[in-house]
Amino acid sequence: MAAFGSFAILLGLVLCAYNFLVGAIALRQIAVHPQTSFGPERLAESARRAGIGSFIALSAAAFALIYCAFTNDFSVSYILHHSNRALPWPYKFAALWSGQEGSLLLWAWLLAAYGFVLRVRHKVDVKLTAYASTILAAVQVFFTLLIVFPAPPFALTQGVVPADGFGLNPLLQYPEMVIHPPMLYLGYVGFSVPFAFALGALMMRYPGEKWIHITRRWTMVTWLFLTCGIFLGMHWAYAVLGWGGYWGWDPVENASLMPWLTGTAFLHSVMMQEKRGMMKSWNVWLIFTTFMLSILGTLLTRSGLVSSVHAFAESSIGTWFWVFLLIVFSVCLFTYILQRDHLQSEHKLESLISRESSFLFNNLVLLAACFTILWGTLFPIISEYVEGSKVTVGPPFYNRVAVPIGIFLLFLTGIGPILAWRSTSFKSVQRNFLWPCIAGAVAALVLMASGMRPWQDMGTLYSLMTFSLAALVVTAVGSEFWRGARVIQRHTGMNMLFSLVQLTRRNTRRYGGHLVHIGVVIVFIGLAGSAFNQSNEQEMGFHDSMTIGQYRLVCQSYTQDSNANYDSEYELLNVYKNGKFLTQMAPERRFYHASQQTETMVANHSTLERDLYVVYEGRNQDTNQPIIKVILNPLVAWIWIGVAVMAFGTLLALVPNMSAEQAGRPRKPAEEEVALPAGAGD
Repeated sequence: MAAFGSFAILLGLVLCAYNFLVGAIALRQIAVHPQTSFGPERLAESARRAGIGSFIALSAAAFALIYCAFTNDFSVSYILHHSNRALPWPYKFAALWSGQEGSLLLWAWLLAAYGFVLRVRHKVDVKLTAYASTILAAVQVFFTLLIVFPAPPFALTQGVVPADGFGLNPLLQYPEMVIHPPMLYLGYVGFSVPFAFALGALMMRYPGEKWIHITRRWTMVTWLFLTCGIFLGMHWAYAVLGWGGYWGWDPVENASLMPWLTGTAFLHSVMMQEKRGMMKSWNVWLIFTTFMLSILGTLLTRSGLVSSVHAFAESSIGTWFWVFLLIVFSVCLFTYILQRDHLQSEHKLESLISRESSFLFNNLVLLAACFTILWGTLFPIISEYVEGSKVTVGPPFYNRVAVPIGIFLLFLTGIGPILAWRSTSFKSVQRNFLWPCIAGAVAALVLMASGMRPWQDMGTLYSLMTFSLAALVVTAVGSEFWRGARVIQRHTGMNMLFSLVQLTRRNTRRYGGHLVHIGVVIVFIGLAGSAFNQSNEQEMGFHDSMTIGQYRLVCQSYTQDSNANYDSEYELLNVYKNGKFLTQMAPERRFYHASQQTETMVANHSTLERDLYVVYEGRNQDTNQPIIKVILNPLVAWIWIGVAVMAFGTLLALVPNMSAEQAGRPRKPAEEEVALPAGAGD
């Protein structure tokens, strides 16, 4: 099977190289001699089919590696180092991305899969798709070269083949790790498609904004995958690492957040180009930057430049990525300089009180956050190069900058939807902002009356501001739904619920976007709870107890267990809240046989109000008694609820609008249409 997998990778390289070279030749011939297009069109079609063939070949290679994992073929060095016989079958799949070689094969395969969908749907716009397919093939050549030369996944084990493997990293033996890395990769890899369309449209001086309409769904789906991947990673860190948090500003965490920030900026600012023909150069460079940051994130994970629990071992593969990034930047810059006159804006910003200005501020703030994170992530590398020693940048630096930026973004989330295009009158601003401002002020007063003291420390102040702005944003966005539904209710006689459904289905993109914003608000509410965390740690022998907040934990027993994959120690704790029995929890510590590594399994009782988070930290070597750490984390569940709302809103925005006939109303002239609130047709 190793020989078959290696052959499939080589075949995939040949086919994607053919796709790139022949596709480029065909496009050049069509550009130079458009009147003799029959020959070049046949070349372009053969290149397209070669791209489809590369997906089939790389699919065969990925299947071969998974087959080796399931059949315990330890003659393949990668399987020897990332699997073992007792490994449960779901984690056999995780072996595909647990190491450098396998994860690069996954990168190449997902890229080929995206290319397959693009090439199958080529009739959407044959010429533009041909450009995008050729550019995508060039990226695919790079990643396939990596798994042919510096990181071959089917390299054979040298010497005598051991009877068992070294096992999967214990950190990856958790259900979410079967989902989190593929989601993250689908986000990273997916940004290659809008990048290819943007660069192709610029190369061919594509008229109008159709390339944006074509790539909008690609970008939204990719953004959704990356969002889910980031938050699944946060939940994994929270449930497995045992430090009580979900985001530690780890360099690899930062690497996933940076393209998310620029991708979010692109999704907002691209609406200005669609509606007003503005920010064309800005949008092109936003998607270029997002793609390059995705490559940078992959580089940081593999080069050994940064120290991270997520990173692979140091290797020479980083040089390949630096060269590739330099080539990508050079091609983008050269193409932009050559074609920049094609990106002239059709309109200018007319008023600071307008939806355009809110999008512009949104972009600037998102890019400021991205630059801050990039600087903090790369600073240890820069300091080592300049001074000879690494200077680590820790969470206090990021929090000092990121928290105020996040609060300002939350404010912009509320004001953007209620501003009109071009210009908004002062009377309109006053009318639309009245109730949201009242809601925010009431929320602040209620919280202070309940005991919050924002003057005591910055954490409490930021939390109060977050809760108040959350009330403002929800009221502002909710009023958009309410006003639109009331208009439909008056004209159709339907009840409010059906009117809301009708309103949403008439413009799924707009109201799906509103739901995404509500999801963001809910996530911020969850994040704000971290200012009120409590923790306690002590030895807990038989019948010992610990008190934290309203909870009392009593040790019922502590014992050991064993299976073929790992040995475990755990403690059974009865939990009481305000003197009443609540639940039983069993924090655990595992020792994995194959890898000879120890890992924590957290016990967590989660409610909307707070999480009771219990960690078994091991035994005191002097007393041989277990050490238990307990953390109260308020509002964490709201983070995961917010992500679900964001995902639902994004999926809703991808649904086509309901036509007039589907809405049960005849098509009317523009002046007779049902009047919706300003901006509802955006």
